[in-house]
Amino acid sequence: MAHKVWGGRHLTEEEIEFFLKEVNTARFCSHNNDETIHAAPVWFKYENGKIVILSPEHSRKSRNVKQNKNVSILIDVEKPPRGVLIYGKAELNSEFDLESTAMWLCEKYMLKEKAKDHWRSVTPPTTNWLKITVKPERMASFDYS
Repeated sequence: MAHKVWGGRHLTEEEIEFFLKEVNTARFCSHNNDETIHAAPVWFKYENGKIVILSPEHSRKSRNVKQNKNVSILIDVEKPPRGVLIYGKAELNSEFDLESTAMWLCEKYMLKEKAKDHWRSVTPPTTNWLKITVKPERMASFDYS
């Protein structure tokens, strides 16, 4: 996928692939009804060319994506300053195995043994979750190191 550089140098395709698999937090940006942008830090996983997050169905992210599928995701680090900005369309999915998807996502951030306890500690049993998948349509990268 072609991407453009903002300044410094751009990341190579291989560097982007590695970067998206290694960095822990993304900023998920969606459109509010009043035309402002909602930005939220999220845990994510990058696999098969797509970004995947989980979000409660009642969250601003989920409600915004139901209204407008266009999203931006910024994944960056401060030292050395580098990152990737992704523009794409989000797909919502309510028909998926929540437990296995949550474990798959949490295992990026912690040992498998801790992932299940962590997930259960932060998830009320009555919460309905959505799987949000974003396939990049355009990307821009930067590396100021």
